[in-house]
Amino acid sequence: MHTTTNQVQCYHCGEEVLTAVRFDEKTFCCQGCKSVYSILNKSGLCEYYNLNEQPGTNLQKEIRTDKFLFLEDKTIQQKLIQFQDASQTHITFYLPQMHCSSCLYLLENLHRINPHVISSRVNFPAKEVTVVFNHNELALSKLATLLSSVGYEPYISLHDLEHKKPAFPKSMIYQLGVAGFAFANIMLLSFPEYLGFEGDEQALQSTFRILNIILALPVLLYSSQPFFESAWKGLRNKFLNIDAPVALAILITFFRSLYEVYNDISAGYFDSMTGIVFFMLVGRILQNKTYQQLSFERDYTSYFPLAVTVIKNDLETPVALPQVKVNDTLLIHHDEIIPADGILTRGKALIDYSFVTGESVPVVKEMGEIIYAGGRQTGSNIELLTIKEVTQSYLTQLWNKEGDKKAGEEQKSFVHALSRWFTWVVLALAAAGALYWSFYDSTKAWNVITTVLIVACPCALLLSNSFTNGNIIRLLSRRKLYLRNAQVIEDMAAVDHIVFDKTGTLTSANKQDIEFSGEVLTNEQKEQISALAAQSTHPLSKALVQHLGRSRTTSVSDFRETPGKGIEGVVRNEKVVLGSSPVTTDQQDNRTKVHAVINDDYLGYFVFSNHYREQLEPMIDSLRKEFRLSIISGDSNAEQLHLQHLFGAGTKLLFQQQPHQKLNYIHQLQSKNQKVLMIGDGLNDAGALQQSNVGIAVTEDTNNFTPASDAVLDARQLHLLPSFIKLCKANKQIILAAFILSIVYNVVGLFFALQGVLSPLVAAILMPSSSISILLITFGSSSLLGKWLLPAMKT
Repeated sequence: MHTTTNQVQCYHCGEEVLTAVRFDEKTFCCQGCKSVYSILNKSGLCEYYNLNEQPGTNLQKEIRTDKFLFLEDKTIQQKLIQFQDASQTHITFYLPQMHCSSCLYLLENLHRINPHVISSRVNFPAKEVTVVFNHNELALSKLATLLSSVGYEPYISLHDLEHKKPAFPKSMIYQLGVAGFAFANIMLLSFPEYLGFEGDEQALQSTFRILNIILALPVLLYSSQPFFESAWKGLRNKFLNIDAPVALAILITFFRSLYEVYNDISAGYFDSMTGIVFFMLVGRILQNKTYQQLSFERDYTSYFPLAVTVIKNDLETPVALPQVKVNDTLLIHHDEIIPADGILTRGKALIDYSFVTGESVPVVKEMGEIIYAGGRQTGSNIELLTIKEVTQSYLTQLWNKEGDKKAGEEQKSFVHALSRWFTWVVLALAAAGALYWSFYDSTKAWNVITTVLIVACPCALLLSNSFTNGNIIRLLSRRKLYLRNAQVIEDMAAVDHIVFDKTGTLTSANKQDIEFSGEVLTNEQKEQISALAAQSTHPLSKALVQHLGRSRTTSVSDFRETPGKGIEGVVRNEKVVLGSSPVTTDQQDNRTKVHAVINDDYLGYFVFSNHYREQLEPMIDSLRKEFRLSIISGDSNAEQLHLQHLFGAGTKLLFQQQPHQKLNYIHQLQSKNQKVLMIGDGLNDAGALQQSNVGIAVTEDTNNFTPASDAVLDARQLHLLPSFIKLCKANKQIILAAFILSIVYNVVGLFFALQGVLSPLVAAILMPSSSISILLITFGSSSLLGKWLLPAMKT
């Protein structure tokens, strides 16, 4: 039933209802809004309407049934899909309509609307949703239609897929241009007013004032849109954001000026109004560009210090991840993360996709099948022909699956709470100042309102924390320490106990003196042992391959690695076992050894003499002055005396520790209220790294990335660890200083604004200048500290 009503708001979107659509005792403005409500009501998701008033501000429109049929094209799907197996597909959509907590609630409950949606996770700042769905029951085109039906039509631009760097919105540049043009011309036309008209010039006064109004209108209606839109969205959700006072100041200045021109009092303050918009837009653009650059460097160019083995002309070459190209052949070792989508060309893949799907049962892949990035090879070596370049952003997404989401929620709540409190205080001060001056000097009242609303802004206060953390992350990444997120900076600053793994962390995998004790090995036995060792990424296995040489023609089947014990496999139809005493029958010995057995015949053992990393001694001397230290190793205690001398009598040394024992030791330390930093191998120490307060995976020309760690460190930079921790601690002081400076700025600005001695134009210049100055101060101070504390590399 349709009836015409007036002054009625749509239950879904809040727009004024012209032709009412009644359903379930509620009024809607159109069939689109009614349809969305019907879907949500049927799925039990009406809590959506309780989180915010009229949250469905997205324009509802009829969706063509064939609009998303292009998503059925396999070529297009390959560009969009992040992961796919027999039962599920992962894809990320950009949803520009996302704007409030109701949107987040609805989008993360898509599985209640359609049971074939397995899960959905929102990245609110990026306006993205990552959806996992059963493609056997729900086609990709139908998923896009489902999102559109609830008011979130995905923005899909295949052209944008080839250009990863987010584009800066040109509309704001145009708005700045209009505001700048109007501001300059109004200033020019206002000079006669400042100097005073004489004689015949009086006739031009009205003309100049009308021209000022004409020039100011585009600034009000077009250039001011970012502030009005932001303030309006906040008001519709009963929330005063930091743009509300700015929008109010623009409106007050314009209409006050219009009133004074109409009553022939003065030329008004159109120069101030356009100046406010111009300088505020300059500040907004600089801030946005800074954030954009910071985000781009973090997600796409700050590659982990990892290398993957690329095979060219039968030669194995470690290549940095960003240099891997389409059609490169990658050699993936046992337990390595697959960094790029590729076609399996050699070997049998047994892929653990638990980092991606949460399902730990390995998936078997045969030659010719596609293997997606993010899986972990649990079998022997395989070769992949890459069909996509390395998706660093996808690996980062896996890494940040939980950590970034939690950090993002905490940051968001802090910003919202502070801006809400700050805005109410600003409005109260403006009202109090206007009330005071209306009694003592009414000519200053309007000036006070305008300048207080403009000059007092928490932007600088809020920017100091996020920007300082961002710059510290940038400085650390330039020294090859890559953090999961900004929270790791605070966690590193709080540690009081550092636990080191020995092999591959304190020692170098590339520098080992190796001798064999036992029967003289034949060339065939050496090739068998080398072929088996080449399947593993353990530092001792890599050193053994380097010592014996590597033949790519020798294949390995039935490969198995037992962490802390050894490896085994079938090479040329013979069972080969390499490992420590629990795997083979071994007599007790203190030295670091790897025993060799072929077809149950004990051949002997390789003895390893470790080479400790350069500058290790000064690093330890620096650390033990401030921290408790421990060494926990799976190797024998052959070097206990040397390590005790190096680390000091107070350091606890544990040897022949299995992975679960390492994890339990970390847990014991934490039960004593100690904050633990664990530094070890990214794969063999995954459990201990995950349990610790901060886990750093040390890597050396290999793909040791694991989502279990909080940071990844290039082994060559290990000696800078004390400086890394000092910089993280200094970060707190920088943020505190920036906060104090921001508060001082606001207090000083309000002091002059409330006295009525600050013009709106000067306030408009000071407000963005404060934010920019905070950015420069935090950037400069953190960069100087980085240069002082980290002298080994150029900033």
